[in-house]
Amino acid sequence: MRGLFASAVIVGSFFVLALVAVIIGLFTRSGSAPRKIEKFWMWLVVKSGGLKINTVGAENIPLDKAVVFASNHTSQLDIPVLYFALPVPFCFLVKKELLHIPLFGTIMRKMGHIPVDRSGGKAAMKSLKEAARSVKQGTSIVVFPEGTRSPDGKLLGFKPGVIMIALFAGSPVIPVAISGTHTALPKGRLLIRPAEIEIKIGKPIDTVIDGRRRDKQELTREVEEKVAELLGRGGP
Repeated sequence: MRGLFASAVIVGSFFVLALVAVIIGLFTRSGSAPRKIEKFWMWLVVKSGGLKINTVGAENIPLDKAVVFASNHTSQLDIPVLYFALPVPFCFLVKKELLHIPLFGTIMRKMGHIPVDRSGGKAAMKSLKEAARSVKQGTSIVVFPEGTRSPDGKLLGFKPGVIMIALFAGSPVIPVAISGTHTALPKGRLLIRPAEIEIKIGKPIDTVIDGRRRDKQELTREVEEKVAELLGRGGP
């Protein structure tokens, strides 16, 4: 019953708040109001789903610069719980195809989320460089280097693609480990189960050392290892 209630609240509030966000967006160029509405909706998702969130390591996040947060990904709930864990404004990378969905795509644009082309080649590289430009301009970004949600909760191998955003921007990468969302809403499940969620935030990892950009494969391995350590699973 809790799961059904949560689903009803989440779906119903989405359409109401989405409409409000779009209307506000028509009369203002700033995305601050729509983003506040977005954050409130995420709060509703967490509270209606009975999720208890414990955050460790928030002091590792620099408040004077934009960063790239690299997190593991096991559930659709990873996105709303990160709104609770991260004390700084941020946006997500979204598949460019999602921006073509009526209403949803409009909302994503208003919130400032960044479209990424996953087809590969020059188009994908252009997307990554545009995302890096946003980081340089002061917008922190959350990325999921596994590329997809883990079906069993185990950490998948990290791909260097999204890590390159930090390399292009010259910004630190902060490893993030989320535990518990897979229990609450695993891949393929529709109803949320109450659960305790723990989010561990690691120390920044430099992408530039002695004025030189680090090797993308080496950096990707280090970020993966740090996330694995935060999860308590040793190396990748």
